[in-house]
Amino acid sequence: MCTAATYKTKDFYFGRTLDYEFSYGDEVTVTPRNYKFSFRNAGEVASHYALIGMAYVANGCPLYYDAVNEKGLGMAGLNFVGNAHYNKPVEGKDNIAQFEFIPWILSKCANLSEAKALLENINITDTQFSDSLPAAQLHWIIADRTGAITVESMRDGLHIYDNPVGVLTNNPPFDEQLFNLNNYMHLSPKSPKNSFSERLELKTYSRGMGALGLPGDLSSQSRFVRVAFTKMNSLSGDSEPESVSQFFHILNSVDQQRGCCELDDGKFEITLYTSCANTDRGIYYYTTYENHQITAVDMHRENLDGDRLARYPLITGEQIRQQN
Repeated sequence: MCTAATYKTKDFYFGRTLDYEFSYGDEVTVTPRNYKFSFRNAGEVASHYALIGMAYVANGCPLYYDAVNEKGLGMAGLNFVGNAHYNKPVEGKDNIAQFEFIPWILSKCANLSEAKALLENINITDTQFSDSLPAAQLHWIIADRTGAITVESMRDGLHIYDNPVGVLTNNPPFDEQLFNLNNYMHLSPKSPKNSFSERLELKTYSRGMGALGLPGDLSSQSRFVRVAFTKMNSLSGDSEPESVSQFFHILNSVDQQRGCCELDDGKFEITLYTSCANTDRGIYYYTTYENHQITAVDMHRENLDGDRLARYPLITGEQIRQQN
């Protein structure tokens, strides 16, 4: 289970949590402009926009969980188990495998408008990367500073939704998640007024009571509501440290702690990493479950005209600053 969000101050930020019971060996990965993408049914792309994001690199191929390109467009794939459905290749369509979808969009599109145009002819296929890596059941958020969309490939076709909250979690489908926010329109960051009864002298006894009813469990629907409320009411300065710090605070509202989400096999789902990318500057920040210190990788410090991946294994050991 995962949560993705956008945030805008002076710059535009895009990131996500990845919540799972184990890691594949994820790395912050920079794909330069001349790395050759070989798409299974769409040929090769030898020259393209540079990307930075979190990926599992398999046989030299970056399988991105989330990434942004040098033009400021971001994209992330989140679990959509039971609802995602992919197709066989169709003649006349851009047949893109599920695992290729993020690099297909980000390598070609400079902004959200171009992404929407490219999606008009896409067919997301069920092609597996390998026998050991079957097609993951995902849906996606694509965003830049102008807005966001959600893309869901289901049995009844490809759905593309405007995403006015700039948030995505998992199930149910996005239109149901968005409609569910109607049930929480009474929430407010302000102290509530008594509308229960004029005959009762009800009073606030604590700060924060305007948010009574904000769900606190770890289900995807509750996380959607909580992050949407937190993000839509979030305020910070527009400096880089203030903006990045606030973004992590937004996503930390849905952190999953080991022991709180037990799976059938006795394992536990945890927040493996949380990311925040400044899409304007090409800087990818992250924390991990074991390391709360924010680490940054700047794509523009790499040779973006090269043809080899730049890979940074995650710093996972806790970094504690001793003050005395």
